[in-house]
Amino acid sequence: MSVRTTPVPQRRSRAARTIHHLDCAPLRPIGAAPLVSHCLLIPTGSGLGLVGTGLGAAEVSDPRRLGALFRHTMRPELDLSRTAVHQVRALGYDPYDVTDIVITHLDLDHAGGIADFPQARVHVMADEYRSAMRRDTRLEVNRYLPALWAHGVDWVVHDTADSDWFGFPAARVLRAPDVLLVPLPGHTRGHSAVAVQEPDRWLLHAGDAYYFHGEVDLRRPRCPRPLALHQRLVADDHELRLSQLERLMELRRAHPRLVRVFSSHDAHEFDLLANGE
Repeated sequence: MSVRTTPVPQRRSRAARTIHHLDCAPLRPIGAAPLVSHCLLIPTGSGLGLVGTGLGAAEVSDPRRLGALFRHTMRPELDLSRTAVHQVRALGYDPYDVTDIVITHLDLDHAGGIADFPQARVHVMADEYRSAMRRDTRLEVNRYLPALWAHGVDWVVHDTADSDWFGFPAARVLRAPDVLLVPLPGHTRGHSAVAVQEPDRWLLHAGDAYYFHGEVDLRRPRCPRPLALHQRLVADDHELRLSQLERLMELRRAHPRLVRVFSSHDAHEFDLLANGE
């Protein structure tokens, strides 16, 4: 049965739960401007939800776990204080309060910190889970690292979309606030965005559907050449990824006030949201 999600703008309240914007793996890729790994920490009725994890403490402590290709091309900033588990503590929370992790996809700079929250349920779309477990292609062998979930994970695999979110099929993950996985394949076979309801709008964490805010600019779409080339090289289906960009631009055009779209890696978008804009 399809459940339609009806967005109802409401006035912001001082008592509204604060969504924290965290950069959990600063990256300095060759030939490109610095990137972030934008994660969300969401207070819920029963604990904390985490959208993405960035790099994990084990990988930061032992960079060899990242693999030479990732280290040399993306040049991550290896600082334990930037890991999600340390930032959760710095905000005054106990990491064991993180009950749910919602993953756009299982690349190591998005899922590396899963092991830092062993008690948490990890939500992912079925196509992404299958791709990461099977690693059927050379690209998938290189991008998915089984060591990240070798400790044993409480997976919650979402097979079907049970909701309609602004015309996108979606799978509801959490309530209070509503959090949904919105499939946007292309970067990986099971790549998804994550929609999070705020009091007067929705946040749409678009994962790696794009890297640079100019790619969804409604007046003059653009992307620096090094980032455009990198996205082409690492995409499971580059043409499908480009079609998802068109859908995101249509969403921005149709709902400029109700939906705030941002990606995992754009530093400009991160700075705006982290500063409350």
